Amino acid sequence: MYATACNGSKDSSPIFYLVGIPSLQDVFFLPVFFIFLSFYLLILVGNALILVAVVIEPRLHKPMYFSLINLSALDILLTTSTVPKMLSLLLPGDHYLSFSACFLQMYLFHSFSCSEAFILVAMAYDRYVAICRPLHYPVLMTPQTNAALAASAWLTALLLPIPAVVQTSHMAFDSTVYIYHCFCDHLAVVQASCSDTSPQTLMGFCIAMVVSFLPLLLVLLSYAHILASVLRIGSREGRSKAFSTCSSHLLVVGTYYSSIAIAYVAYRADLPLDFHIVGNVVFAILTPVLNPLIYTLRNKDVKAAITKISCPQDLGHSEDL
Repeated sequence: MYATACNGSKDSSPIFYLVGIPSLQDVFFLPVFFIFLSFYLLILVGNALILVAVVIEPRLHKPMYFSLINLSALDILLTTSTVPKMLSLLLPGDHYLSFSACFLQMYLFHSFSCSEAFILVAMAYDRYVAICRPLHYPVLMTPQTNAALAASAWLTALLLPIPAVVQTSHMAFDSTVYIYHCFCDHLAVVQASCSDTSPQTLMGFCIAMVVSFLPLLLVLLSYAHILASVLRIGSREGRSKAFSTCSSHLLVVGTYYSSIAIAYVAYRADLPLDFHIVGNVVFAILTPVLNPLIYTLRNKDVKAAITKISCPQDLGHSEDL
């Protein structure tokens, strides 16, 4: 594959050098490596347990949990697209990525990030139907509807980043491109180009705003209807039960958009480069780490299913008692 060089000629593909966190001293590489590795293992194990629990436990064969396994799969894929390379920066010191590998990582990271936003919208719609139109729930939330919602979320997210990634790949780069980041984030790669970065920065910003604010608007709209319905419930116990069915999803939505806010503030504020990089790393890791914890601690059905998988003998003994 050939790319445009900074002198305008068609040259062999550039090599991308990931700088990582510039001011991180060598003495901290090993501790940070183990922190990232611990988070990554926690993400893999936690989300894998949720996937297995939902698949094998008949009580969890419901629309909300179908969306949950999509969310868990996304968390695994999202972190796997970035964290292994982050780890290689810290221990072996392998900072290089080929042209193709860098843009593939960029595409996968942004696609999976977009998918997560749309899956959260599908989960909000599920809660809206369950609380606002409970009698129509079996008719509206059929397996076919769930599959269509999930497929739409995945397909839309897989298509959205393509224009930005393709256009960025046509920018001019030196033979060795220094990326001041821990992975090939779109903005970091654009800023490393010797072309005019304004059009690509604007395109990336517009796509990010659409992916961030449109799903958030739909989630807020769903919960506005949910809140209105819950407030019409006469008993305090009924209102509490209705709110409790939404608590896990609300926490996940709050975590997801909090991580986006951290990344946005780190980018827009007049802060050192290290804060920009750390803000994006937080976005890449925070939600996938917390999602399994939220659903295992807040959701009794998921917690019971995971306990059954992890400690089948103990559960069987407690049932005998």
